[in-house]
Amino acid sequence: MNTYSEQALDKALKGPAFAKRVKRRNAKDSVVKWGISVGGVSIILAVLLIMFFLLYVVLPLFVPATVEKHNAYAIPGSANETTLYYGVDEYQETALRFTDTGKLIGFDVNSGQILNEARLPLNGEQITSFSIVSDIDNVLAFGLSDGSVLIAKYSYDVSYPNDKRTITPKVEFPYGEEPVEVADSAIVKLSAKAEESDLVMTYLVAGSKEVVIKQFEKVESMLSDTISLEAGYEGSFVTNIPADWLLLDGSMRNLYVVSKSGTTEYYNIADIENPLKVQHVNMLSADESLTTVRFLLGNYSLMLGTNKGNIIQWFPVRDKQNEFALHEIRKFSSGTAPINMIAIEKARKGFATTDSNGQFNLYHSTAESHLNTTQVTDGEVGFVVLSNRANGALVETQSGQLVHYLIDNQHPDVSFSSLWGKVWYEGYEEPDYVWQSSSASADFEPKFSMTPLTFGTIKAALYSMLFAVPIAVLAAIFTAFFMDKQTRQWIKPSVELIEALPTVILGFLAGLWLAPHMEANLPGFFAFLVVIPLGIVLFGFAWSRLPERLRLAVPVGKRAVLMIPVVFFLAWFAMFLSDPIQNTFFDGDMRHWLTFSAGIDFDQRNAMVIGFAMGFALIPTIFSVTEDAIYNVPAYLVNGSLALGASGWQTLIGVVLPTASPGIFSAIMLGFGRGVGETMIVLMASGNTPLMETNIFEGMRTLAANLAVEMPEAAVDSSHYRVLFLSGLVLFIFTFAFNTLAEVVRQRMRRRYGNL
Repeated sequence: MNTYSEQALDKALKGPAFAKRVKRRNAKDSVVKWGISVGGVSIILAVLLIMFFLLYVVLPLFVPATVEKHNAYAIPGSANETTLYYGVDEYQETALRFTDTGKLIGFDVNSGQILNEARLPLNGEQITSFSIVSDIDNVLAFGLSDGSVLIAKYSYDVSYPNDKRTITPKVEFPYGEEPVEVADSAIVKLSAKAEESDLVMTYLVAGSKEVVIKQFEKVESMLSDTISLEAGYEGSFVTNIPADWLLLDGSMRNLYVVSKSGTTEYYNIADIENPLKVQHVNMLSADESLTTVRFLLGNYSLMLGTNKGNIIQWFPVRDKQNEFALHEIRKFSSGTAPINMIAIEKARKGFATTDSNGQFNLYHSTAESHLNTTQVTDGEVGFVVLSNRANGALVETQSGQLVHYLIDNQHPDVSFSSLWGKVWYEGYEEPDYVWQSSSASADFEPKFSMTPLTFGTIKAALYSMLFAVPIAVLAAIFTAFFMDKQTRQWIKPSVELIEALPTVILGFLAGLWLAPHMEANLPGFFAFLVVIPLGIVLFGFAWSRLPERLRLAVPVGKRAVLMIPVVFFLAWFAMFLSDPIQNTFFDGDMRHWLTFSAGIDFDQRNAMVIGFAMGFALIPTIFSVTEDAIYNVPAYLVNGSLALGASGWQTLIGVVLPTASPGIFSAIMLGFGRGVGETMIVLMASGNTPLMETNIFEGMRTLAANLAVEMPEAAVDSSHYRVLFLSGLVLFIFTFAFNTLAEVVRQRMRRRYGNL
């Protein structure tokens, strides 16, 4: 370096100007450093805030029920009369008490003050039996000593005198105040159920073992709005066990005769004139006896209270021969004290019990959970009723007190077992994982199993990865290592451009075009797996046999372009073979053969469609990251391997792939992460059936698609709403855990191959 250069360099690296430049550069470095740090921390905080918000919405699902004593007072009316039933309005302001003498007492729930009193029109007869016709419609039936039955319906008048809400209980008689004549002597056991057009009664008269079944048609008067009952079909049978309870289910087809010993006779009365005995079963162990029996909401499940403090749920189950039989489903225990009474919720599958030790207990059948235990009194407690919204209860004590409780029990239908375990739902043949969140029926049993949704998420991602990973990784290897630079500059952006396609368009095409086309040409799509790889190999072999002059006319790095028309031709040829294959091996219809000969269920929108469609969407992500990882392998490693005599394939396998393996692994994990979170393609092309099937010809429902489908319809703060947020949290945790694991593996691979 000459003197002039040295002076110029000293001048540039010294003096105020240089110090100013250094200070400015340091300031910029500091700003960028803090900016990056703040940005990174902000991203972490944003992710944590999302997680905390999800937790905030989800946590109320697992908050235990609380029961708080609101007030207590003397039982309205005479405590010497036995309570048959309580009706409570939905605001828990007034209630109506029915007694065994036919007295009706309306009273204020908060104070116990009597508001009005009346009597049932018994015409001098006595009530000898009682039955709840409908808990939801507030319809009751009273069997009388002269063999007649009185049907009553209670309700509440709401008025606003002086702008203050006033609720007045009242009783109506939907079929008239005159009791319906059904027998000649006192009815001691009674069960009645009604549908829109008819009513069925089953009863037992004093001193008889003959159970009589009578059907009545509802006839509406042409001149008024009154409805009368017209006798229809009639049948009977003789029971061989003490009929301590007669229980007719909500379908009016199943009748149970139950004794205190637990012995039960189950009859099918679909043909009322010819009752069919289905089963004789003992529902209790030898040392137990029944103290109370109630139907759960929906009048399908029998809830049995025993003298050992157990509550046992039974319901009829259909077997493979299409025959029904009663099965024990689940058992709850509140201790050893005998169960005095069971009360049911009117909108959920929950129930409450009282026992002889003075305890009040809350349960939920589907969640199989004991929600709360409250000590009412030191003595015995008897009658209990839950309010319409199950947010309150009235409990009678042996000392003549009526205790009013306020209940906070928002989400009893959710538990760990109901979310992740098999549950035996009413009407199902066996325990199963089921997602079915809503129904038009008021007695619907919500099914919130997260297992089929999680399974469907993994299934969709795996099948799409099976399609995407081989194509994307092999294409990236060829593009980065074998293709010439000029061709690569066209191919790489073209593949990455596919990622810009909206997934809703891919889902639309997959659901409306690909799925029916695949169904019609199923053998052709399977032929792809053989014809295209074999055709490429044969084309390569034929190319190697061409004269060297012709082969060298196309540069090595551009020869892949020649494969484009070959692949299109092979795809066309595979589809052309579809009909011949179908006619030769599958009697002209592969779908029909799969379903009826092979016994494999086939849905048009299935996992195979998802594999093709979502796999196509994942290819650009996996290809781009893999290609960058391979292309950025240091050139000195490649040149050193080639200089030592290794071939191109040996260099690829021994040097390039191990060095690039952390990047390739990251690409696959990115693709899998996108597959797990993909929404629109699986929403439009999977059939949205929450099944637990590995069958490639059946659909699935994923967590993300389920959120998109059901969140707009979910009532805010309902169990359904919060379970959907729980599914989002599960998806969040799953993705976070999987990405963390992938990063750990990637770092270990980098340390292992970083010294190459």
